[in-house]
Amino acid sequence: MALSCGALALLALAAGAAGGPPYSADWASLDARPLPAWFDEAKVGVFVHWGVFAVPAWGSEWFWWHWRGEGRADYERFVAQRYLPGTTYADFAPLFTARDFQPRDWARLFQLAGARYVVLTTKHHEGFTNWGSPVSWNWNSVDTGPHRDLVEELGQALRDRKIYYGLYHSLLEWFHPLYLDDKKNGFKTQNFVFQKTMPELYDLVLRYKPDLIWSDGDWEAPDTYWNSTSFLAWLYNDSPVKDTVVVNDRWGKNCSCHHGGFYNCADKYKPGTLPDHKWEMCSSVDKRSWGYRSNMQLAELMDASSIIRELVQTVSFGGNYLLNVGPTKEGVIVPVFQERLLSLGEWLGINGEAIYASKPWRVQVENSMNNVWYTSKGPVVYAIFLNWPWDGMLKLSSPIPSSDTKVTFLGFSGTVKWEKSPDKGLLITLPYVSPSVLPMQLGWTLRLKGVK
Repeated sequence: MALSCGALALLALAAGAAGGPPYSADWASLDARPLPAWFDEAKVGVFVHWGVFAVPAWGSEWFWWHWRGEGRADYERFVAQRYLPGTTYADFAPLFTARDFQPRDWARLFQLAGARYVVLTTKHHEGFTNWGSPVSWNWNSVDTGPHRDLVEELGQALRDRKIYYGLYHSLLEWFHPLYLDDKKNGFKTQNFVFQKTMPELYDLVLRYKPDLIWSDGDWEAPDTYWNSTSFLAWLYNDSPVKDTVVVNDRWGKNCSCHHGGFYNCADKYKPGTLPDHKWEMCSSVDKRSWGYRSNMQLAELMDASSIIRELVQTVSFGGNYLLNVGPTKEGVIVPVFQERLLSLGEWLGINGEAIYASKPWRVQVENSMNNVWYTSKGPVVYAIFLNWPWDGMLKLSSPIPSSDTKVTFLGFSGTVKWEKSPDKGLLITLPYVSPSVLPMQLGWTLRLKGVK
């Protein structure tokens, strides 16, 4: 049973005051918590941006802000041409029907995509909640629009398939009066935090027991305003998911890439070198938006090759890869998004051994025409090459062979010949076969045993 708004606020205050062993409400203590192992082992996730912004389905999920916050002329024209005079953003909510939302079909698709975890937007910056939040009266998916608890339905379907469940939650809300009042006061008051943000975070944890909390909307106010450390101390010490939950780094404008569980740093972040902290890259099939756009063009979408390239680069540098799709207002994941996810899953079905539960190797990438990336698992090294050499000879400069070295090709049962390169590394003779026999055309993996 959900706690009342007042009870949740008191719980937040109590957690902040008590802290409780073994973690106290300060970053030095919270940052020392070991990251639960499941997250690093999972490697691949699917992000789902879904909300009222799927109704106009134009521009991006920031539609309301661009329209009313910035007053952009192109958004004004869009609304004037398609909706009645006097239309407000709140008028879109009843049109967010989710009438075709089939959570079991979504879960099956995500499993076929190779996702080991899924993150759903429970509330974006527009403030609309995809569950019956007790502090979001008539601006939630139970009171209006779908009249369904979308968070609960998807969570159950995912857990039936043993997929970890993450909840995205925006700290801020662009136009909430309490937030705007706190902002006007230089964030020296915290009425929005204790009457809206914190009650919702506690409610999400107690109701749905998420495996991951993906925080966002942190950039305007410091973590001291959001009371982030007190919430995290309760989450790590006393919550029902205290031993398994994972969080990201967006808990205040001073936190990203510095504090929290794993680091996102920035959307579509690419470090370029091996970081010393666990991180995640979030990317989107639609390169121009996280939410669904009805006017998206094929050239604006990532193709399967680009997705696999991002995945391989991310995992080689020790990161997780979270790939986003935006469903329609009816709850449909459009076929082109499904195709991209299924292509990823097909590739992982062959090459997943080099991805899931892997660790970065001593060398992550070779600067060669064949674009070779490395991962490892115990004594085994995986060389993932994204370009097939024209002469069928692949040189790997980094591995040091031995008399026990064995090379196999994931997804191909034939033998793979190799020899020690005259200067350093291995020279591998790739199988000379018809392209139709090769396991996909989007990147290939060699398993190397007995190399240093």
